[in-house]
Amino acid sequence: MSDQSPPPGWTPRDPDTPPEVPQPRTEPPTPQQAQQPPHQGGGPGKKARRRRTGWRRFLPTWRMVLGGILLFALLIGGALVAGYLLVDIPPANAAATAQSNVYLYSDGSQIARDGEVNRVNVPLSQIPRTVQEAVLAAEDRDFYSERAVDPKAMLRAAWNTATGKGTQSGSTITQQYVKNYYLGQEQTIKRKVKEFFIAIKLGREKSKNYILEGYLNTSYFGRNAYGIQAAAQAYYGKDVGKLTTAEGAYLATLLNSPSAFDVVSHPQSRPRALARWNYVLDGMVKKGWLTPAERATTQFPEPGKVRAAAGLSGQRGYLVEAIKDYIVDNKILDDKTLAEGGYRITTTLDKRRQTALVGAVNDQMVSKLEPEKRGADRLVRAGGVSIDPATGKVLAMYGGIDYTKQYVNNATRHDYQVASTFKPFVFASAVENDSRTQDGRRITPNTIYNGDNKRPVVGGRIRFAPENEGQVSYGNISVNTATDLSVNAVYAQMAVDVGSAKVKKTAIDLGIPENTPNFVPGPAMALGTLQASVLDMTQAYATLADHGRRTPYTFLEKITKGGDTISLPQRTPTQAISREAADTTTSMLVSVVDNGTGTAALAAGHPAAGKTGTGELDRSAWFAAYTPDLVTVISMMGQDPDTGTLESLYGALGEARIGGGGYPARIWAAYTKTALEGIDPVDFDLELQPGGGPPPPPPSPESNPPQETPGEPSPSTPERPARPSPSNPTGGRNQGGQNNGGQNQGGQDNGGPANGGQENGGQDNGGTTQGGEQGGTTQGTQGSAQGSAQGSDGGPAEGLRPPSAFLE
Repeated sequence: MSDQSPPPGWTPRDPDTPPEVPQPRTEPPTPQQAQQPPHQGGGPGKKARRRRTGWRRFLPTWRMVLGGILLFALLIGGALVAGYLLVDIPPANAAATAQSNVYLYSDGSQIARDGEVNRVNVPLSQIPRTVQEAVLAAEDRDFYSERAVDPKAMLRAAWNTATGKGTQSGSTITQQYVKNYYLGQEQTIKRKVKEFFIAIKLGREKSKNYILEGYLNTSYFGRNAYGIQAAAQAYYGKDVGKLTTAEGAYLATLLNSPSAFDVVSHPQSRPRALARWNYVLDGMVKKGWLTPAERATTQFPEPGKVRAAAGLSGQRGYLVEAIKDYIVDNKILDDKTLAEGGYRITTTLDKRRQTALVGAVNDQMVSKLEPEKRGADRLVRAGGVSIDPATGKVLAMYGGIDYTKQYVNNATRHDYQVASTFKPFVFASAVENDSRTQDGRRITPNTIYNGDNKRPVVGGRIRFAPENEGQVSYGNISVNTATDLSVNAVYAQMAVDVGSAKVKKTAIDLGIPENTPNFVPGPAMALGTLQASVLDMTQAYATLADHGRRTPYTFLEKITKGGDTISLPQRTPTQAISREAADTTTSMLVSVVDNGTGTAALAAGHPAAGKTGTGELDRSAWFAAYTPDLVTVISMMGQDPDTGTLESLYGALGEARIGGGGYPARIWAAYTKTALEGIDPVDFDLELQPGGGPPPPPPSPESNPPQETPGEPSPSTPERPARPSPSNPTGGRNQGGQNNGGQNQGGQDNGGPANGGQENGGQDNGGTTQGGEQGGTTQGTQGSAQGSAQGSDGGPAEGLRPPSAFLE
């Protein structure tokens, strides 16, 4: 029998190893390896699993990931089943009998209650089909084909709420109906979870028509109207069955933002409301509910006037609406939540000062209106706001003669030009940006500009040659004098020198909203062509008064409901512009009150800084002014009470023209005197820019005359009377202004509209006026025709050209 052993040197082969794969030579096992059992981690013939090392040890395996996903799915499924079983459809919420909100003065006394809920339910069969389709086109175009909930939209809205990114809709009509009828408008995770399960149950148990009917009867449309029937009456004075397609589309538009899209209460929102209305109609066309031909002939249906509740008469309605707008605009509560009621709202409004403001308007203006004798008196409106500049608290507001008669709040509307009250923002921007003239001179109150009428602006891309008030040419004058006399030519050039984009930025920093109508950069903006509200202008002037520090205004001290206090937004003060820029601007506005167009404000008995302004075609007249601790802006406006069109104030109150230095300044003075009664007058504490102080004394007659600005017309051109010059930038204002030819002798009181511009100084006597702009400009050097600058801020002068379309 032969030996079966392999020959010497032959390596044994593993039976499982393919014969073609050579085996590496093995080394003798170490003692430790010899002691380990073979094939650990597996049976015979299996390789041992590699152990994870390093950072891979902390990664889950695919088995763990799959198990986690399955476990999470089971938990979610269990939660959905449990939620569906545990959450019942509750009875109707309190919105059907919503409570009133109570509005209080800062001392706790009551301003008003906002009335009871207006709701009338109607069956779906009484609502025109096109009105139903308009609502679907606006809110949920796939309502009849979709499920009761939209999980993606729900998760998105819940995430945004949880992370503080604001509230967001996206719910189906079923979910909105659940929120309106069964729950409430609060934006919380708990409410959204309930909404989700109730909507699923409701979608399974009720028909689509049932849900749509409930939605149309519970939705809030603004004007205190709940449901489509109440809305039809509130906006169009008719039953829902008589609504046209266009009217139904407008009511559907309101569902998105009931307060903001009311084009009567908020005229400035008309473009947004029209865009939404067109979106609704276009959606109806896309769904085949409206033919393109019908769409093309559909015109916007103007809603009727607001019919205010009797409890909101007088100023109460204006105050309540302004406070509501503030709450909604600042996302403290949305308007639907606020409309549910039950809130106790303590405001910043000071009852004594509110009474003082209303009294000043009544005494100085309303009591003198005689609409039966003077047709122009029917057009007169007034608005006013008073703010504490240190805190930003709104202390008083005047919205109109009576909310039940004039429903638009004149203090918050955005359809009148602010005119020359914008000019201080141009100068503030010049100081803030260390701006220079075209020939390199730093802009200060003493910088000389040419103030000739229709002088073309130099250095801008847009050709612009503005008219001065009264078509007056002033020649070379200082910025300070140009501010006193409100010279358009100087400020249009200054806006170009600074850069209109920089001017706009400064105005926004001061407090003018960026989306203000007609807020277009360009030289014309210096004349105040934008349409900011009285409230906006008060905010901006409050920033100037507080040395350039802006504190956002507020109407609110506290909001509570039951035992809960609603959080209010932070209002951290910021340094909008430098103190130097703000204070130097203030120093010039003090001169306007002491020597210029605002001398009527001296009657307040407190040091004041202010600016007058008169809008295009005399449709508005403004006086914006402040003491160190109180800022108030007053505006008079012309509007036809029947058509709502903006009208000129020519002939109102028996005067040929209404200017900012007249009635608005007198109202300001009367209010400020009462509001600050018992408070000692305080001077302004100002830190001026270098070179921003009083100008040096004029040179003696023996001195060499100053050089004229290169390329500028000479102020003594023979073709026109001489004007204030660089050697006398004020034109002798102290001698012939307020004292000799101003308020007392030839101005507002005795000169008035008829006599204020007579030629009493002339070339021989060396005076320019004795009844000029609000009391005369000068009785000093180089005479000219009397009353040259009276114009809009002090009444017209005899012999002047007819009023023109430009701004003062």
